[in-house]
Amino acid sequence: MKLKKVLAVTLIAAMTAGMAACGNTTNSSQTGTTTNNAADDAVAATESGDAAAGASGSLSYADITLGEDYTDLTTTITLFNHRTDLQSADYNGTTWDEYLAAFNEMYPNITVEITTDTNYADDALMHLQSGDYETIMMIPAVDKADLSNYFLSYGDLETMQGEINYATTWEYGGQVYGVPSTATTQGIVYNKKVFEEAGVTELPTTPDEFIAALQAIKDNTDAIPLYTNYAAGWTMGAWDAYIGSNATGDNTYMNQKLVHTANPFQDYGDDTHAYAVYKVLYDAVANGLTEEDYSTTDWEGCKGMINNGEIGCMVLGSWAYPQMEAAGENAADIGYMPFPITIDGVQYASAGADYSYGINVNASDDEKAAAMVFVKWMTEESGFSYNEDGLPVDADSTETKLSFEGVTFLEDEPAVAGEEDLLNQMNSESELNINAGGDAKIQAIIEHAFNGTMTYDEIMDEWNQSWSDAQEALGVEVTQ
Repeated sequence: MKLKKVLAVTLIAAMTAGMAACGNTTNSSQTGTTTNNAADDAVAATESGDAAAGASGSLSYADITLGEDYTDLTTTITLFNHRTDLQSADYNGTTWDEYLAAFNEMYPNITVEITTDTNYADDALMHLQSGDYETIMMIPAVDKADLSNYFLSYGDLETMQGEINYATTWEYGGQVYGVPSTATTQGIVYNKKVFEEAGVTELPTTPDEFIAALQAIKDNTDAIPLYTNYAAGWTMGAWDAYIGSNATGDNTYMNQKLVHTANPFQDYGDDTHAYAVYKVLYDAVANGLTEEDYSTTDWEGCKGMINNGEIGCMVLGSWAYPQMEAAGENAADIGYMPFPITIDGVQYASAGADYSYGINVNASDDEKAAAMVFVKWMTEESGFSYNEDGLPVDADSTETKLSFEGVTFLEDEPAVAGEEDLLNQMNSESELNINAGGDAKIQAIIEHAFNGTMTYDEIMDEWNQSWSDAQEALGVEVTQ
């Protein structure tokens, strides 16, 4: 059953809700390589002719039947990704070695060499720009107009929507260039025991309630109420993910309306939209409800800290939940809550693709075929998305551990035809880089709130001016 555009779910109680997991990136530079045990002396592929045909346009995700097609194909492919934790001996879930061993039971002659990188977001772009990049990559922040220059199409949009959820994430010109590794939602990872010890018996649903909960943690426990993860940098961009469906209840806002909205960072007066999202961070810092020295936060260290109750909560996507669970002996204390904004009595959460697999358009015919087989196996057979607490990617699956009580999941609609790159252009012109590595502007909120150098409204006025100037420079019609 395919994930619907709007999906309301009511499962376990929100105070015990466990949410999704995906990967992480950090600013440190660390790589590792894993290779599967494919036979080095296996015979040449009998389906290489089919793979060659694929290079001319007939290779299609939908046409591949796992376990039947390309079973004799012999080749080596490479996968570059961000999941360094899946190579760790301390990882409590399924590792890359285990996935590759299972894949080779079905495809014994396809060797998959995996390289991971904790600075993936930046280094992946460097790999692409060099022209010498891996067979499969998690697609970094590239313009959609450039997708066909780098990646192979899996098939047309209509066909792929019958195969996977979130097919529009990396669609351009009617072709789909990315298959999500998993899908996530947006909320707050928290320590349930800390909240209980602070006397917070109901999860906050508004910004004021959330700030009050943080104050209660400060007053009644020894935990840091909200850990910002300022020093990691990339973690700051997580705040951008909440200004769309979470803050508006409108799944057309982020990709269609935002670019045409006048002063999108204004105070709407009802604790909604972007103003309400970023103000939570400013107020928490200004009121002393975060770590004492934001410049010394430690991304790897914070995982164990929240697991053992030294941190109350962190604003991160659901991919972070299992990492915090796995970081110590108190997995049962870790929960995941919706972001504290309510629109007309309803809370919403964005649901969307995490990093997506892209196949090198310049790879050999055999490598392209093997890569597409591997991506399809990871999607349909590996259980990866479920194992990582993600929403289902395979259109025929409904299996997920994700649950928010009474929260409505919304999948963002894509940009309207002809405006696929307009948000990227606005981001570049305004230098705000919303959902595109705009870490510095969020760090600036923390700096100004901590030092008292700018009021929150002054920051938002500055952002509104930058946005308006970008609209004028690009000739964007303002209709909202």
